Amino acid sequence: MHGSPAGTAGTAGRPVAVLGLGEAGSIYAQDLAARGLRVTGTDPAVDAVPPGVLRAPGISEAVAGAGLVISLVGARAAESVLDEALAAMDPAAIFADLNTTGPDQKRRLAERAAGSGILFADVAVLAPVPRGRISSPLLVSGTGADALVALFTGWNIPATNAGSEAGAAAGRKLLRSVFMKGLAATVLESVTAAEAAGAKDWVISQIAAELGPSGDALVARMLEGTRLHAVRREAEMVEVRDFLESLGTAHPVTDASIEWLHSLALRQQEPEEEQVADSPS
Repeated sequence: MHGSPAGTAGTAGRPVAVLGLGEAGSIYAQDLAARGLRVTGTDPAVDAVPPGVLRAPGISEAVAGAGLVISLVGARAAESVLDEALAAMDPAAIFADLNTTGPDQKRRLAERAAGSGILFADVAVLAPVPRGRISSPLLVSGTGADALVALFTGWNIPATNAGSEAGAAAGRKLLRSVFMKGLAATVLESVTAAEAAGAKDWVISQIAAELGPSGDALVARMLEGTRLHAVRREAEMVEVRDFLESLGTAHPVTDASIEWLHSLALRQQEPEEEQVADSPS
């Protein structure tokens, strides 16, 4: 196991609890265990746990004795999961919320944690977890930012401190999403039109050339990921729009991204035989 720096709120050498074992949660749990950490995971909707991870019957059992609790349960469940975890957490532990949501919700979560005397970290994941796995870059803010960044650095996980205010990391991620999701929507619109015009391959090559040496792979990921994760990304971009409105700034690109993602999300809800017949190549 990698050595943990001093000053990490008493977390060094103690288990890590991962709440939520969906795609991202399973990856984090498995990769942390692979680095020699003791990892406990729980998720009522998932039957199996990743290799090396101990399954807990519930949240209270998972967080008991843990030095770090990682939440990857989705924005809707984030508050209720935090409340249940706080009741069983050690006061010296850190609660790290890695769910994608707006700054306001992160601040509410931080206030709840502060009421229980628990350090809270608002963690923004700045790359698709399936691609970068545990090496995906992280941006961290909140009362637990210093301690968590030190802990992650000791485990060779790239993390940058965005300050002591919860919501700062979440806000920066949403600002980044204006560009990233807007770019993906632009690529999708261009390629869809090119396909109708019989020029799909040519347009993809033109876009890829502008995006640099990894352009071909980036375009492929945008086309595939935008379609595959449309529902989740639409919800994220609605959060982006709310954030931009709170800043008093215009958001026409964000609106267009939401429109594209909503249309793709609706297609995912069509009967399977219709999706097969109508799906683009």
